Parts: sequence; C-alpha cells; structure tokens
Amino acid sequence: MKLDLSLADSSATPPDRSAGVPPAVAGASRPRFGEVTIRDRGRLPHWEKESATYFITFRLADSLPKSVLDRIESERDAIVKTAKQLHRDLSPDERRKIQRLSSPIVEKYLDSGAGACRLKNPTIAEEVANTLRHFDDQRYRLFAWCVMPNHVHVVVRLLPGQELAKVIHSWKSFTAKRANAILGLHGTFWQREYYDHLIRNESEFERAVQYVADNPIKANLKDWKWVWVCGREAPTTAAEDGGATKPSGS
Repeated sequence: MKLDLSLADSSATPPDRSAGVPPAVAGASRPRFGEVTIRDRGRLPHWEKESATYFITFRLADSLPKSVLDRIESERDAIVKTAKQLHRDLSPDERRKIQRLSSPIVEKYLDSGAGACRLKNPTIAEEVANTLRHFDDQRYRLFAWCVMPNHVHVVVRLLPGQELAKVIHSWKSFTAKRANAILGLHGTFWQREYYDHLIRNESEFERAVQYVADNPIKANLKDWKWVWVCGREAPTTAAEDGGATKPSGS
C-alpha cells in the first residue's frame, strides 16, 4: 500500500506526543510551526495540518479509570513543569519519558476491556463502522479502522478543506446519540478527549495500519468482525452491507 506523503518534512525534530499513541506508530517528525495548527483541548495538544494523514484513537467515557488519567497527567505535568522552570523546550529524552509512561498504561486498560465495553453490542458497533465509512472519499479517505469493545482506531487522510476536530466531532456526536438511543441511556458516551498522531512517512503509515489490523488479535478477540484495511482481504463488516444512517452534517 502506497501513500502520498509529499508534504512530509524529514528535517523536522521529534514531537512531544501524549498518551494513547502506540509505540509502534510513535516517533514521527515534529512539523514546523508554519505548517501546522496546534490546538489544545483539555489534556492533550493536537497537531493539525491541511490534508494530513492521522492515526486516531477515541474511546468510551468509562474505558480508563480516573486514577489512571490523573496519574498520567500528574507525571506528564511534572516533566513539562521542570522544562518550563528552566525556560527551555522538552528534550528528546523527556519526550520519550512522557511516551513511555503513558502509552503502555493506556493500551493495557483499553485492550483488557475496561469499562462496560458498549461497542461489543453488534448494533452499536455497526453504527460506528457505518458512520466512519459514510463520508469516505467525500471528507476524508479511510486506510484502516477497527471498532474495539471500548475504543476505536482509525488511519485516515483528510481531504482539502476538512478539519480534524470537526470530522472527529461528527463521528462522536452522531454515534453517541445513536448508541444512547439503542441502550436507552443518557449522558456522556465518548471520552471528550481523543488521541491523534500526525503520520509523516511511509514506514510509519504501514506500522499504523498494521497496528489497527492486529489490535483485535492482540486483545484476544476471536473472529472479531469490526476491522477493515484498505486494499487487503478483511472480514466483511456490517458497515459494508449498507443501510447506514447519515451522520450529522450530511
């Protein structure tokens, strides 16, 4: 599978990434400030770029205990505070420490099936899968996705004029309303924050796609239906059977 990464800047320095980025896809080059928009919503900074390709993870509201989130934030803030007190940017070693303290913790809880795992419900998983596919080749191009029991991974390239935050908000807002209606529940369905990783080269793209494809196996989910990879033989999902309801903004 080939990806046009002509926008990549191989001379840039490593990024300060945050919790939720698997080690297999971490370590992309940090984009120059003139090339990206840096948004800070809640706990994490987000690096956004026109027509960029991303590895994205968003998860259910109850998928990580508050104690875990507080621990990650506390340790991360301590490292950042030290750098600020010394009036300097984070060093490469400090960025690696932040990555190591967060990713294994997050992955452990997500793949162990923490929380109520509402996405195990086939009807809800179908809603999420259909929503991801609905605007494929209109607002973005999907390369891989996986709907896990308590989180979702997506490798996607935004088409010109599209904003990462708006695309993800559309996915989460529509599916939250549908899921709560199916379950007869009210309240927060998805965690407010999401995790995104700006993909900068071909090898990183391949690792991200492979990570998504392998996630059900890693989590010991047998015959898991909700995984798809562009250009590969993948199990037929309910999303590919049609019958999707249009998400908000359609």
